Amino acid sequence: MSTAATGAAALVTDGATALAPTAPVRRWSPETAPDARPRRRPRIAGTTTERLPVRACSGDEIGRHDRRQAVAEAPLRLTRRGRMLLTALSVLVFGSAIVVLGLRITGVLEPGPNFTHTVPVQVAPGESLWSIAQETNPTQDPAIVVEKIADLNNLATAADVVPGQTLQIPIAR
Repeated sequence: MSTAATGAAALVTDGATALAPTAPVRRWSPETAPDARPRRRPRIAGTTTERLPVRACSGDEIGRHDRRQAVAEAPLRLTRRGRMLLTALSVLVFGSAIVVLGLRITGVLEPGPNFTHTVPVQVAPGESLWSIAQETNPTQDPAIVVEKIADLNNLATAADVVPGQTLQIPIAR
């Protein structure tokens, strides 16, 4: 059952085939052992095995700098993931700021009071637009009501109110 294959002898053992190497096996023997001594490097003229003297230096001569200074001078390096995160964060912040400002300008975010009708009120001595606004619209912000009163009655300032004057006062629902 055993046959010779190209350059190798086939061995048959229990149905398993193993190929023997074609190169001869070298065995170690004291006669064939290589020289056990380590090779020596050839000596170069003018060299010595003595240690060189150490010279002190500040570190700047060999390129070392103060660590704090090096950190301050080092440019910021971002990875691709860092740049993407920074871009996404800035878009989110600026986008939300634009949305909030846009809603505030259009009045959707903080709608003012919805004034449904006006009533005539005669100003008594010692009354101000602020006190009239608080009496007529107690649930609303008096500053907004005073502004609306001044607009409806063509008043330049709140000091233009004279006792006995009749004003149109807006009433919110």
